[in-house]
Amino acid sequence: MRISDILRTDGRAVSFEFFPPKDDAGFVSLFETIEALKALDPSYVSVTYGAGGSTRRKTVELVKRIKHEIGIESMAHLTCVGANRDEIGGVLDDLAAAGLENVLPLRGDPPKGESDFVPTPGGFRYANELVAFIRERHSFCLGGACYPEKHPEAPSAEADLDNLKRKVDAGVDFLITQLFFDNDDYLRFRERAVAAGVRVPILAGIMPILNVKQIKRFTRMCGASLPNALRQKIEAVEDDAEAVRQVGIYHATRQCEDLLRDGAPGIHFYTLNRSTATRAIYQSIKGLLANKPAA
Repeated sequence: MRISDILRTDGRAVSFEFFPPKDDAGFVSLFETIEALKALDPSYVSVTYGAGGSTRRKTVELVKRIKHEIGIESMAHLTCVGANRDEIGGVLDDLAAAGLENVLPLRGDPPKGESDFVPTPGGFRYANELVAFIRERHSFCLGGACYPEKHPEAPSAEADLDNLKRKVDAGVDFLITQLFFDNDDYLRFRERAVAAGVRVPILAGIMPILNVKQIKRFTRMCGASLPNALRQKIEAVEDDAEAVRQVGIYHATRQCEDLLRDGAPGIHFYTLNRSTATRAIYQSIKGLLANKPAA
């Protein structure tokens, strides 16, 4: 089922993001996680492409298995990194032949060890080019990434919004935000996006904090920030993994509750291939998920 149709018919959407494991043991563990989360009846799940497009085959394999073996709608991430038009076209043809209907086109991060994105000869430089290419070949429902606090490479918030508008105009059906920890960042961004003519649903991307060093690394990489009060709370219990987890779950739960009350059309959880924190948060917000967002 197309995610755009799910958003129109099911009210609030809840989704989970996974990444392809490195080995067979990781796949076994991941499928146990997905099976545990299936009981929550997610609207869909997504599977990342890996740094530098390094897990292309695993991503395609995984979304196929999730949809056809586990029975959850799935969306494949697809990046511009390390592939030309013909190679990307082959991936799209494979997904379409397998009955997949949803794709998340991204520019992608540079391969490991490289600081700047360099397009592959015969490939694409920007996500909007990839979106337009897909639209020419297939009828997938297309998601898009957006950054409430600005893409880390964008020279300004205004330039970043201009780039987003180009991507939406190229054919994106809905957006998923990068992780954020202050809901005001989402609300201000949504207001600015609507004012700029963005008329597609903007799902809120949420990552529960489970490890202090890890979340600091992630926020540096993606241009997100930690509110001072939250930083102080997790640093105060940094040596107690369970205490960090509880602070992270509490904060993410409050975020989700307030976002849904403020009209967010859905929540997209960055799970890091784990289920317990996401399940705990879901139990607190499931009542709100049944309510239609404000028009």
